[in-house]
Amino acid sequence: MSGSGAPTAARVVVGVSGSLGSLTALCRAAVEARHRGAALWPVLAWEPPGGDLAARRSSSYVLLDDWRRIACRNLLTALDDAFGGTGPGAPMSALVARGTPGPALVEIADGEDDILVVGAGRRSYCHRAFSRSVSRYCLAHAGCPVLAVPPSPLEAELTSAHRRNTWRLRLDARHLTDESVRPEA
Repeated sequence: MSGSGAPTAARVVVGVSGSLGSLTALCRAAVEARHRGAALWPVLAWEPPGGDLAARRSSSYVLLDDWRRIACRNLLTALDDAFGGTGPGAPMSALVARGTPGPALVEIADGEDDILVVGAGRRSYCHRAFSRSVSRYCLAHAGCPVLAVPPSPLEAELTSAHRRNTWRLRLDARHLTDESVRPEA
């Protein structure tokens, strides 16, 4: 039940950021929505750079409109990346919400029949120490079931290939000498 007392239809609310992990969660949420006969609610939560306090100090409504427009474009790009022209195969209501992602998702997924889907990416110790985890916040605070989707195996392969290529480029750069990059006279 929502706050109005009227019964709500089942929804699958999914956090979207455009990352590979969120696209994996979005695709899994679409499968879940089709399976349950529920509506798919992709949500991209955004905050002004520097947070709301910085936005209040600058009080530039033009910038806020631009940031909201960028968030809308990012959500549409993510939906296109995930579904292309075919769509999710379930009724969909995409939403851009201003706020911190974890609390915004928990607030939106407030129905008793809702399911909240979030990406649960592999994160390094350093990243966990300095960055908030949306999936952990949702698991701890949501009033509905939460499905934490692990990253795609393809994402791990891409990350590994990127690390190998970056390391190889660094090694190649160390072997360059001033002589090897000088043009011939």
